[in-house]
Amino acid sequence: MTLALLVRRSLRQHLLSTIVTALSLSLAGGLLMTVWSLKTQARQTFERMDGGWDAVLGARSSKLQLVLNAVFHLEASPGNIRPADLATLAANPAVKAVVPIAMGDNYQGFRIVGTTTNHFTDHQFAEGRRFKLREGRLFEDGYREALIGAFAAEKLGFKVGTEFKPYHGLNYASKASDNVQHDEVYVVVGILEPSNTPADRVVWIPIAGIQNMAGHDPATATDVSAALVQLLDPAAGFRLDQLYNKQGDKLTFAWPIGTVMAQLFDKIGWFDNVLTLVAWLVALVAAGSVLASIYNSMSARRRDLAILRALGARRRIIFTAIVAEASTIAAIGAALGFLVHFALLFGAAALVRAQTGVVIEPFQPGWVWLWAPAALIGLAAAAGTVPAFKAYDVDVASSLSPES
Repeated sequence: MTLALLVRRSLRQHLLSTIVTALSLSLAGGLLMTVWSLKTQARQTFERMDGGWDAVLGARSSKLQLVLNAVFHLEASPGNIRPADLATLAANPAVKAVVPIAMGDNYQGFRIVGTTTNHFTDHQFAEGRRFKLREGRLFEDGYREALIGAFAAEKLGFKVGTEFKPYHGLNYASKASDNVQHDEVYVVVGILEPSNTPADRVVWIPIAGIQNMAGHDPATATDVSAALVQLLDPAAGFRLDQLYNKQGDKLTFAWPIGTVMAQLFDKIGWFDNVLTLVAWLVALVAAGSVLASIYNSMSARRRDLAILRALGARRRIIFTAIVAEASTIAAIGAALGFLVHFALLFGAAALVRAQTGVVIEPFQPGWVWLWAPAALIGLAAAAGTVPAFKAYDVDVASSLSPES
């Protein structure tokens, strides 16, 4: 009880320094938890986000570029594949399903992707989950109709019946005059329910719409950008990998998608390490501020500590009180750090969703919620031992002598 009173009284007497130090610790804790949660969740989510497909077949290129382009709609297409290659793949007895996609246009930054309706009717994009219509219907082949992903519809303000003209190219220029708009007019006939996948950011149209759109090369009107592949068994992936990647030299078979995406995070792992290092440096600086705050106040506390000693308080009580004060400041900072953490993670999750369609869950629990606050408190307690040793050695007689 005496120890708690000592800590509370000291915190109250040095309220300003307590608040400033706790806030610096909250920033350190919030930043550390955000960096760790974001990199962990992002890796897990992107490696699992295969859209229900086992592989992607495309023009000769890196597997990562092919997956980013065909599954996540982020990269440029490395080239086209011919109808004969598509037919050969579909006829392979190890292949369960093949869905072609074609791209090359956008509407105000949202990609327009051509595909076939079985992409939505016969395919599960996740275990037990199929694409569902929120309103309207699927597009019909041969018509200038569009099916809009939920996120794209929300941002573009599209509704069933909205008409629009596609823009040429994958990127929308900041100046309207720099964009080349096609003459073809498409009408929105359906809007998908949110799937929390990259498909939410796509404007889907019949594949012939991309192939035959004015301004595209008529020589490649029957080509497609890539083929999304579902296999009958995992062993088929090894055989097709050998066929296309080892024996062939014209096409690339990106399989398995999760392993390919892991390469992306391996390549940018150094950036995660830098952010984590920065967070730990902030934590060390914050722990140093705890040390400096308490240590600098020791001169003002000498007389109070001497009085406590004269009243019977043992040295170990004084030592423990100082360490407990540092730990309490850190505990307050760690608690406030969760507010910083959720604010930062909400912002990062919104950015990730806007750019990729992938959803990060800010409230998904993780071990970092336990070890990061514990580490902050441990660092602060360790820093508190320095002024605690100084308090331990306070000389009672000299500290109680009258000041001249």
